[in-house]
Amino acid sequence: MDRRSALKNLTMSLGYAVATPTIMSILSSCTEQTVLWKTQFLTKEEQKSVTELVDIIIPTSDVVGALDVNVPQFLDLMYKDIETETNQKLFRNGAAIFADKFQEKFGVSVLNGKKKEFEALLTEYFELSEEETKHVLWFQKTPMHKVSREKMESYNVYKFLLSVRYYAIFGYCTSEKVGEEVLSYDPIPGQYNGCIPVEEVGNAWSI
Repeated sequence: MDRRSALKNLTMSLGYAVATPTIMSILSSCTEQTVLWKTQFLTKEEQKSVTELVDIIIPTSDVVGALDVNVPQFLDLMYKDIETETNQKLFRNGAAIFADKFQEKFGVSVLNGKKKEFEALLTEYFELSEEETKHVLWFQKTPMHKVSREKMESYNVYKFLLSVRYYAIFGYCTSEKVGEEVLSYDPIPGQYNGCIPVEEVGNAWSI
């Protein structure tokens, strides 16, 4: 699939979150380090999982990838400063379950895991039929206190994985580099016209 077309579709369907200027500034620079950065919220195991997963979700190809614009660092700060305590707990629970499943499947901890192993496990969770996908997304809307004990493991791990996916897309599409080099960008916007067909819009705009 054309990466630019995929990003256009993602940005047009993306929800919005509130981030402070300090957090957003993380997305304005690049780093060569993809794992060895100091976290504010994530544990070392969570840092490794998040880094590998966002690299799988938006890898570097003909355009920059999620790691090129510091998406893991962005997620880390969002969970430290923006997310609620409830969501922080759900994230940690889901990350722990994912790490346990990783250990069980590959016989190594996530800290020693390889990208192909993360990709294999991620595929198991998201290689679903259309009906199964609808059920997972519907189930995620259930308040935590209404989830039965036997379904809590699945509920938590999907909370974690879907959160990583959300922040991978949100952070990537709002980064300065992607805004200027991948999406349509005009530092001096012209005339606004809100009454034109969607097919005439073209690529998603960053400004």
